[in-house]
Amino acid sequence: MKKLTVREITFAALVGALYVTLCYFGNIFGLTFGIFQCRFAEALTVLPFLCPTAAWGLFAGCILSNIISPYGLPDLIFGSLATLAAGLLTARCKSKWLAPLPPVICNGLIVGALLAWSETGFSAAFPGVFAFNVLSVGGAELLVCYILGIPLLELLARSRVMPQTVTPPRH
Repeated sequence: MKKLTVREITFAALVGALYVTLCYFGNIFGLTFGIFQCRFAEALTVLPFLCPTAAWGLFAGCILSNIISPYGLPDLIFGSLATLAAGLLTARCKSKWLAPLPPVICNGLIVGALLAWSETGFSAAFPGVFAFNVLSVGGAELLVCYILGIPLLELLARSRVMPQTVTPPRH
């Protein structure tokens, strides 16, 4: 197992803290939770492309954010695990243009299922509601990750903010 540097751990902690801050701020405007959620914090889910340890900061930040979720314990568990899975998959991406796809797919499917289940249970309406939620959550995630996330990757790849052990940016 690779030994983490203090800089990597600190960066992951900062990412987690920023995630929580952005989610709580977005919640003031009703953007963080629900079918048409637009979490600006999700732009940070592309950061494991540059620094894989950021995935763990995102996971911790998502747990702390989902404490106030109106969907309760299922969102705290499954929503946070969706963010962790997205972060770990993003860290394995070979192109910055593919880096936003794991968060879009993981959150669209997992959060979409969670929302459909909370609305319908596993009734006959579940498949239709699930499809709608996948499109609404995944679509918002796609917008945030590409419109905000890609420029963030560009900016950070050119800065000296990233931990030094990070591999050079891939295109």
